[in-house]
Amino acid sequence: MSQSTTVQSPRVLTEIESKDMLKAAGIPVVETKLARNQKEAVALSKEMGFPVALKIISPEVVHKSDSGGVKLGLENAAQVEKAYAAIMASVKEKVPGARILGVSVQSMARKGVEVIVGMSKDPQFGPVIMFGLGGVLVELLKDVSFRIVPVAKFDAAEMIREIKGFPMLQGFRGAEPADLGALEKLIVKVSEFVEQHPQVKELDLNPVFAYKDGVVAVDARVVVES
Repeated sequence: MSQSTTVQSPRVLTEIESKDMLKAAGIPVVETKLARNQKEAVALSKEMGFPVALKIISPEVVHKSDSGGVKLGLENAAQVEKAYAAIMASVKEKVPGARILGVSVQSMARKGVEVIVGMSKDPQFGPVIMFGLGGVLVELLKDVSFRIVPVAKFDAAEMIREIKGFPMLQGFRGAEPADLGALEKLIVKVSEFVEQHPQVKELDLNPVFAYKDGVVAVDARVVVES
């Protein structure tokens, strides 16, 4: 008699879990803490220093902005209280039945050039690293490059220079140029992370802010095999 097997679906880690995992691997991420209620959100905001951002934390809410689950640039405790209430009301309306764990609280990072670093598993080639211009336009622009893991420093350098938007990283029209060395290091770090964590099925760092003196991932999403 044959034994039945149970196929388990992948698990999407929360933003907090994802960032904790990445930070432990030496990948620069914006410090983010979980607030389980409105009072904790205010306390953490004061502790981190204004302005702050709040984002919904729920396993069922993948596209946070679409559900009204993101509030940015909050300047004081009153704004945090109002934003927390608005996030909860919006998510409960747009994603009924979602299990809400709270909100993430993080300091607003200074603006930089927005890029994305990601990983997915190809059925034939295995883990593949992606790099491109990031932010909300990533799906529209589709300006990305790919390499199979492992990715060395010279591979990362090529990936960065292959995208059509590379001039944006060089200081387009007087803008601050990005630290290309830090971007190369980040891509290599992500490749190493993927090799060391074979249970990771997907990974997205978007946006990553690239500055003239470093990089930092503002948002992160990790999917693991159950």
